Amino acid sequence: MTTRFDTAYHAPVLVEEILALFAGASRALDGTLGGGGHSAALLEAGMDVTGIDRDPAAISEASRRLQPAIEAGRFRAVSGNYADADALLPPDARFDAILLDLGVSSHQIDDDARGFSFREGAPLGGAMDSSAVTVTVDGRWQMVDRPTDGGPRSAVSASGWDSAADFLNHADVAELTRAFKEYGDEPKGGRLAREVVHRREHRPFAISDDLVGAIRAVLGPRSGPGDFARLFQAVRIAVNDELAGLARALPTLRDRLAPRGVLAVIAYHSGEDRLVKLAFREWASSCVCPPRQPMCTCRGRPLGTLLTRKPITAADAEVAHNVRARSAHLRAFRRED
Repeated sequence: MTTRFDTAYHAPVLVEEILALFAGASRALDGTLGGGGHSAALLEAGMDVTGIDRDPAAISEASRRLQPAIEAGRFRAVSGNYADADALLPPDARFDAILLDLGVSSHQIDDDARGFSFREGAPLGGAMDSSAVTVTVDGRWQMVDRPTDGGPRSAVSASGWDSAADFLNHADVAELTRAFKEYGDEPKGGRLAREVVHRREHRPFAISDDLVGAIRAVLGPRSGPGDFARLFQAVRIAVNDELAGLARALPTLRDRLAPRGVLAVIAYHSGEDRLVKLAFREWASSCVCPPRQPMCTCRGRPLGTLLTRKPITAADAEVAHNVRARSAHLRAFRRED
């Protein structure tokens, strides 16, 4: 287990496994830069690295940490969403190694003002790009990007929502239910959605306690941190449109691979991992025609090789050092020549 790339900002997971998959690479794209931990490891392994992140705080931290590599012309940071890689990168840019480490960083979780935490009194933020500014009002956090006037409204940003508070205060029952059921694996997602709508009629959702209270009202007093983490994550995924962004990004990033290049993705959520698994499996198949079709009319060849039949997970020693590594699932795909 490698820990020398850990900082107070973030501890990168599965570093040794990533370096083994990327052995021999010279040009790398870190699509989820974070605090720069994985990029630091890739740089040390001899690669030139381009990092992308939609969080200005992450760009600032990584740029500070990797300043010597910037000065040497071996690292550049790009502000934006990895799902928009084609618009962010030069048209002819190709990479031997591309990494996505999905989810949120340790710093984002630990910084209550970012709104990713269910700790008592934390704001319901949860936007990856920090666009939902928060202020304290009478001891409570209040989202100030948009008024919370109650009732559904149409989406006006890429995801449709500026923050978790925005989502909980304005999404209709169907969209809330979908988030809790599909992103949070919650069988009682419909009941929870209706509870949220009922409560927001009396007081807008503003802090973590508001959502925790709704969860406890539906799941009962025995619900605890595991339930809160799962359902807060579901809201975060909805706010940031993470699954749709990932689905859009995967083929784009595949096409950014140089011949024999490797795309590796670390997922922490079953929905993310399923998308990656199915995409990699399809790309590695010689035929993707419908099963009953009598004659092949598709590409008729695999686009590359699946390097991970089963996901790579963190060893016990790494989980003991960094508990957030316990849910990490790493999958990899190599492009053909």
